[in-house]
Amino acid sequence: MESRAKLPDLKVTVKPVLLTGATGFIGQHLQKTLLADQTGVVAIIRPTSSHKDALQPGAGSLLARLDDSEKLAPALTEASAVIYCAGSVRGRCLDDFAPANIDGVRSMVNAMNETGAQTPLLLISSLAASRPHVSDYANSKYLGEQEVIGHARFPWSIFRPPAVYGPGDKEMLPILKLARKGTIAPPGPVNQRLSLIHVSDVATAALAWLKSWKSCDKKIFTLDDGHSGGYDWHEIAITASPAGYRRINIPHWLLASAGAISLVVSHVFRFSPIFTPGKVRELTQTDWVCHNTELSEATGWAPEIDLEQGIEDLFGPAAEQQE
Repeated sequence: MESRAKLPDLKVTVKPVLLTGATGFIGQHLQKTLLADQTGVVAIIRPTSSHKDALQPGAGSLLARLDDSEKLAPALTEASAVIYCAGSVRGRCLDDFAPANIDGVRSMVNAMNETGAQTPLLLISSLAASRPHVSDYANSKYLGEQEVIGHARFPWSIFRPPAVYGPGDKEMLPILKLARKGTIAPPGPVNQRLSLIHVSDVATAALAWLKSWKSCDKKIFTLDDGHSGGYDWHEIAITASPAGYRRINIPHWLLASAGAISLVVSHVFRFSPIFTPGKVRELTQTDWVCHNTELSEATGWAPEIDLEQGIEDLFGPAAEQQE
């Protein structure tokens, strides 16, 4: 097994970016965007990963655990930046989220500190980290951020995106698909508002950070699609189904019961659930609203894909929504 990264066969304008979580939903789009910009990418892949080959053409790879600082050190010293995009959204308790969301961040920070280099780090966190009391997932993202804020001896920035959707998404897609067919079943309160962002805009924001990281040092940024004040469920539904829609309100007691049952079943069958009492609390918050003002001012980045365009990219023109 090689200890050094296999550098991509590209004419790159900067040293490669080290990327964790490269084979995930957001990570795949980060790969595409960076490579399209002629920025080299080296994906850090766990040796036990079943996704070793899920890399974009031209991306390099480094098989290494995040706590293997000896193997990471040569790649870190040769990198232009590190983007930490690894994360877990499934789990019964904090310990289930910790390996990717907390421990992995800590290991990366320690490895970067040990090199003594001033390589910048971008941590892709979540808007949920702003409310760590809501769920174990939210708390794990918050605690991961604290590993960076409290211990990094190098430049760093943190992104807190809201709900991210787009090609490859598994969480928002079922909701948008149902809405496209003319039915909306919002889990939250009637007046709930949500900020959204297309995954391609998250990727271009990361690229903008890469080119302007000095103006972003030691800052936490939220980012959205530019729709001021977020969306209510009527806006989401009518955007997805302009011809009209029907709304089904899900009672809170039903969501709470389903979350509790899912948690019990996950213990019995030993799997990591995505739907838990904590997830119910996340889904039923009055709002998850943010804006991108500070990030735009620091980098010049602006989102390009609004909800209408994002839905059309996923499902085609609205005229084709019902067969």
